[in-house]
Amino acid sequence: MTGSPGTRLIVGPFNRVEGDLEVTLDLADGVVAEARVTAPLYRGFEQILLGRPPTDALVIAPRICGICSVSQSVAAARALRGLAGVVPPANGRLAADLIVAAENAADHLTHFVLFFTPDLARACYADRPWFETARRRFAANSGEASRLLLPARTRFLHLMGLLAGKWPHSLALQPGGVTKAIDRGERMRLLAILAEFREALETHLFADRLERIAALASPAELDAWADAAPLDRGDFRLFLAIARDLGFERLGRGPGLFAASGSFDLFRPGIWSDGAHGEFDPAEVVEDVASAWMNGSTAAPFSGVTLPAPDKVGAYTWCKAPRLGGRVAEVGALARQVVDGHPLALALVGRSGGGAVLDRVVARLVELARLIPAMEAWVGALVPGEPFCVAANVGDGAAAGLVEAARGTLGHWLTVRDGRIGGYQIVAPTTWNFSPRDTAGQPGALEQALIGTPVRPGDAAPVAVQHVVRSFDPCMVCTVH
Repeated sequence: MTGSPGTRLIVGPFNRVEGDLEVTLDLADGVVAEARVTAPLYRGFEQILLGRPPTDALVIAPRICGICSVSQSVAAARALRGLAGVVPPANGRLAADLIVAAENAADHLTHFVLFFTPDLARACYADRPWFETARRRFAANSGEASRLLLPARTRFLHLMGLLAGKWPHSLALQPGGVTKAIDRGERMRLLAILAEFREALETHLFADRLERIAALASPAELDAWADAAPLDRGDFRLFLAIARDLGFERLGRGPGLFAASGSFDLFRPGIWSDGAHGEFDPAEVVEDVASAWMNGSTAAPFSGVTLPAPDKVGAYTWCKAPRLGGRVAEVGALARQVVDGHPLALALVGRSGGGAVLDRVVARLVELARLIPAMEAWVGALVPGEPFCVAANVGDGAAAGLVEAARGTLGHWLTVRDGRIGGYQIVAPTTWNFSPRDTAGQPGALEQALIGTPVRPGDAAPVAVQHVVRSFDPCMVCTVH
């Protein structure tokens, strides 16, 4: 991490991040005046897929990432399904939803325990009254939260073996459904796994019923719930006490436009901005390459290309700049909850004026509390002995597959010509949130959120910057596919 005191600071690489990330900060009067986010590693999956049989996407696309491989599989399967014109049976839809939900739920817990809260145990907070408790619970590697909750996460992911055969990179997710059928005994095992995970969350993370957390409807209710017990009664309560002290409700304000493609039958699709809901239209998505090391021009994904140009003048990242109707959008759990109309999420972004660090972390934990009861109901709705998958013949044409990964909206845009992949463009959640400036000069979501973040003189690794970056939970290998 290097910098010119009082003018420019380059922060990176970041630890606890999948892939490489670098952030250049221009400072003025002790705060960030401008930010540029760089994804310095190019991987080229969109090029690798060209010319192959379309079903190869089911094998190759999940390898983009080991964290969200299920979401990549589902996006690829849905794009292929659009070309095949098939409808999965009810069991196949429920099983696929369970697989995605399991990955997302595990990811939300991982983000909280391993990626975000360890920064609250840093020595720079040693003078805070909560520090010793935070260090005991959240310290990297040695904290009680990781020692108690990560084994529970491991046992929870046994769901993947029952539902998908393995994780990551399962081949069970297909255009026509899921190839791994569930019998009555396996259904009972799924319910037992969910019950054990629920108990771990309700004991250690929330110290309360999941339904109580999901029902919190306003910042006042959230504060009252947090104040109703000592700050060490559950890690969520401890986080809320720390967030209040550090002003996380004012840190990291995003662009204010939230987008979600819809998730299961639980979270509806749409956009939200300035108190108004609207429709999410994939046809309004374009990728701008003005600041990316890419040749070409702004294009919709179906007509987009991936042509590396590492010496391009004025570019500073391998990440393209997705835009929705020409606007910068934030995606993720906060976007899903806001678009879905959850009252707490709406009230939080109304208070912060467009999303803040507190809002993003709270939204992920509220979503976790909503997902597990829904998964219990989906397991109960499975009908052993009924079909889980139908055959699918993929023909020529163009189709998109959209899914909500843990970090936000993921889309695969597929074109097949003469039985071969003629175009494959992927717009991942971190591509949305960590995008660079576009042709109009609009900074990406994180670039906007970093403006105004305080940086103390001589601080080469400003902790407030770390909090803002980690609230978006970057997965850079997905960004530079």
